[in-house]
Amino acid sequence: MEKLLIIDDNVDIRQQMKWGLGDEYSVLLAADVDEGISVFKKNQPRVVILDLGLPPHEDTSVEGFRGLAALLEINPYVKVIMLTGNSERENALRATQMGAYDFLPKPPILSELRVIITRAFHLTNLEEQNRSLQKAIELKSGESGGMIGQCPEMQAVFATIKKVAPSNVSVFITGENGTGKELVAQAIHQASLRKKEPFIPINCGAIPENLLESELFGHEKGSFTGAHATVQGKVQYAHKGTLFLDEIGELPFNLQVKLLRFLQEGTIQRVGGRQDIPVDVRLVCATNVDIGKAITNAQFREDLYYRISVITIHLPPLRERGDDVLILANHYLRIFNEEHHKKVRRFSAAAVNFLKSYQWPGNVRELRNRVQRAVIMSSGTALETADLGGEVELPETTETVQPFATLREARDKVEREMIAAEIDRQNGSIVKAAEALGVSRPTLYDLMKKHNLTPLAAGDKASEL
Repeated sequence: MEKLLIIDDNVDIRQQMKWGLGDEYSVLLAADVDEGISVFKKNQPRVVILDLGLPPHEDTSVEGFRGLAALLEINPYVKVIMLTGNSERENALRATQMGAYDFLPKPPILSELRVIITRAFHLTNLEEQNRSLQKAIELKSGESGGMIGQCPEMQAVFATIKKVAPSNVSVFITGENGTGKELVAQAIHQASLRKKEPFIPINCGAIPENLLESELFGHEKGSFTGAHATVQGKVQYAHKGTLFLDEIGELPFNLQVKLLRFLQEGTIQRVGGRQDIPVDVRLVCATNVDIGKAITNAQFREDLYYRISVITIHLPPLRERGDDVLILANHYLRIFNEEHHKKVRRFSAAAVNFLKSYQWPGNVRELRNRVQRAVIMSSGTALETADLGGEVELPETTETVQPFATLREARDKVEREMIAAEIDRQNGSIVKAAEALGVSRPTLYDLMKKHNLTPLAAGDKASEL
């Protein structure tokens, strides 16, 4: 039986809740914060009901906030349901921002409290399962060069890496920008017999054409203006190791010829030099362009393509990887929490919907950057859609848009329509609608009152659950 801790100085409320909830939960009781913390440490309940006004300062929220902070410090994942007086709404909202799961006015209605407690335990179970899965995935990612993914396409990528890494064949990696092509190249190197030798990456599209040949093959002293010494090229630096040519589709045509010659003969000549220098490298290339089209347009040599693509690995875009986006998002959330000393614990329901529906044109790189920025800028315990740089998408309508006298009128109309539509979509469930809209249930009730909406009027349903 799940343990439920109730911290309240009112003995009648404690006993009533114990009587009403005792058949479903192992109810633990405490009359003040210090007793509550002691009971919490000893029993580790996953859900706590906490009164905001507790002795010795019953008329203020000081003790309630102290208790909330202490509980979250002990276990950041505990779900704390606050009990508040009617005049404490601002403090209740502050408690929610500090990390409280939800709040109810005193005395609580037992039927409402049951629903919130049930959802709190359900969410706790899901979060624990997700954390366990996350740890398992991250442990497994060590076998894949630090890459994370559970979708079939990424599992196929990991299997291919494991098969081809021990050989010396050339590997050609395709995929959009930000999908992790260099990570694949590094994983191949780390799983190969060359892992103790250098891994040398070079971006063929980031270096001016007149410098790229020297960058790749090196140059002799005096070979051109400014060549004051003999310089070794990246190809030679990669001797015995792995050479990674990123964006090889941007390689100028004349250098494609020289690269092909090197692959055929295993030797290079520095710019301005005549000596053949033997070099042993494992070549891995990547591109985000359509090589087939480039070959058709005579922009890329077909014979070079066959040399560099003995094995081809395609990385799927993030938008096609299903729940991988949530796995990756939570992975980065944990990393940046630790790195920036923050206490953001989760994504809100609205943020999760954004993560799953957004198209991610920048793929994993964009996801990583958005989560990092959100963690740094966030002042709460949950990341919202706005923190991730997302915007609420309004449903399309064929109605003629009427002009409004003020911006407030326009905003109120949109707000009312979104609330009504979401309650209808959730079959009248206020709890589910609040979660989908990314607000607390009491906040949704306030908004419904503001717009003169009732569960029946908003969703045409009689049930509030």
